[in-house]
Amino acid sequence: MNNILPLLECLAPYLTTTTMRQMAVIVTAMLAMTGRVTMLNISRWAGQGGSYRTIQRFYHTAIPWALAMWLFFQQYLFNPDEVYLLVGDETVVTKAGKATYGLDRFFSSLYGRPVPGLSFFALSLVSVEERQSYPVMMEQVVRTEDEKTPAKKTKKQAADSKPKGKSGRPKGSQNKDKTQVKLTPELELIKSMIQKLILLINGLLPLTYLVLDGKFGNNNALQMTRQCGLHLISKLRHDAALYFLYDGPYSGAGPYRKYGDKIDYTQLPLDYLQQVFIEDDIKTEIYQMMMLHKEFAGLLNVVIIVKTNLKTGARAHVVLFSTDLELAFDTLIDYYALRFQIEFNFRDAKQYWGLEDFMNVKQEAVTNAATLSLFMVNLSALLLRDFRQLRPQAGVLDLKLHFHGRKYAYETLKLLPEMPDPILLSQVFDTVSQLGCIYPSNSCLSSP
Repeated sequence: MNNILPLLECLAPYLTTTTMRQMAVIVTAMLAMTGRVTMLNISRWAGQGGSYRTIQRFYHTAIPWALAMWLFFQQYLFNPDEVYLLVGDETVVTKAGKATYGLDRFFSSLYGRPVPGLSFFALSLVSVEERQSYPVMMEQVVRTEDEKTPAKKTKKQAADSKPKGKSGRPKGSQNKDKTQVKLTPELELIKSMIQKLILLINGLLPLTYLVLDGKFGNNNALQMTRQCGLHLISKLRHDAALYFLYDGPYSGAGPYRKYGDKIDYTQLPLDYLQQVFIEDDIKTEIYQMMMLHKEFAGLLNVVIIVKTNLKTGARAHVVLFSTDLELAFDTLIDYYALRFQIEFNFRDAKQYWGLEDFMNVKQEAVTNAATLSLFMVNLSALLLRDFRQLRPQAGVLDLKLHFHGRKYAYETLKLLPEMPDPILLSQVFDTVSQLGCIYPSNSCLSSP
């Protein structure tokens, strides 16, 4: 577990020997270091073969990260007997200054407002049985000048340019095909990422569902997902205008009526009630129904979760949906809940692996710094599998303390005239590497 280079051998056909050695030095330093994960700080902990110039060369080397992350996942983390979901989400990294590539103002859910920084979109494979997310691809979101134009200003310009005349539908206009949509640059980016990943997977694991958050609960995202051959699972607005299918008699003139009654979220039909349970004075009702939305093409498999506080009477609901009309309500809820696992990837990448710390400004260096942080999420997940055999409750911090302690022990033992015998050497490493661990192994607890 302590030698990183052999774990990177699966990347050998696509990375040069120099790049792999540099990567092994950097990864080992990131596991052992404390403080901010920057090139300068990495060089301080890298030791022999990890000078600042070496670190700098690595960060300015073009690396096929999508291929590297997929090969690493396939070699060490993939289980052919499990079901995987494709999950996508965006993360915003705050940055100061003006020179960083792709710097703009992006909305951050943590701050609740737009902040200056960088935006990255990541795709992850989430194991349904293991309930863990493994990032496999990451791309930076770079806005064009047209995208930077405020939406309100664009709508106002369109309204001013529209010829004024009689209100209502223009004469001779035809119904639009809702399956033919113009994708935004962001959706084009996501589509290209999904298509690249499907080519990399090459049928090794079957992908059926793409799970996205409520930002993508719209027809454009749905059509983009269907164009990739996947079903979308997402969330609608709490006040989404949904309609039942019309099942009444034909009026006798004109086309057959399509839309029935509009849904009333305060009085949902009991015919569609699937499950009811009460926990801690909170009553939960789950409804499932096939609904229509005038902005979407085709039927939607809608699941509505209603929670009522039995003491106060307060009521709230969430509207989930999928394009797979055969998907059961409990499976749909479970799959959407698994989407949050990618948020833990972002948390670890920012807290431990430098996604929030890097100070690079050039495009290649920014890409390498950001994607390396997600690669470290997968690498640490692999290391923790062996690490937890002795410490079942250990986390990433325990893993870093292990490498941190071994680094100190190794540097101290180098000062001795000669190395101790292997048995004593192993005991020294095991003892020192567990100093400060939250969950030390039983062997450490029993030692004096």
